[in-house]
Amino acid sequence: MDQLVNELQKMMAFKDTIDIGDIVMVAGEKPQMLSYALVRSIEADNSRRDEWWHLGLTFLLVPPQEVTWTLRTEQMTGMEIFTMGGDKRFIKAVDFAGAALAPPQTQPQLKNEPKPKSGQKKGLIKRIK
Repeated sequence: MDQLVNELQKMMAFKDTIDIGDIVMVAGEKPQMLSYALVRSIEADNSRRDEWWHLGLTFLLVPPQEVTWTLRTEQMTGMEIFTMGGDKRFIKAVDFAGAALAPPQTQPQLKNEPKPKSGQKKGLIKRIK
């Protein structure tokens, strides 16, 4: 799980905080999974002495699945890998605003394809005779 988390952090921009409306990456060991979820609620668990939270998530699956996990701040902000039922889990908010979006790729010109005339835009649909 540590190796997976390290790879994810190299590939994606994450936030150090979590808030309602955030999209989080959720990774699990058993069953092995990698999924996105929407944070729909964060409520303090006053029945515990330490800082625990009820984190309401909607997993972005078909059909969407709603769950509530009770986690500490370090667990729900990706600072700590935790276990549920003996299986390792990781959750952290994705920073879509900080992620650099790749510019659209230009399509290479095929050798046999005629070049468009000047002033004429090339369409996405190609007519084949």
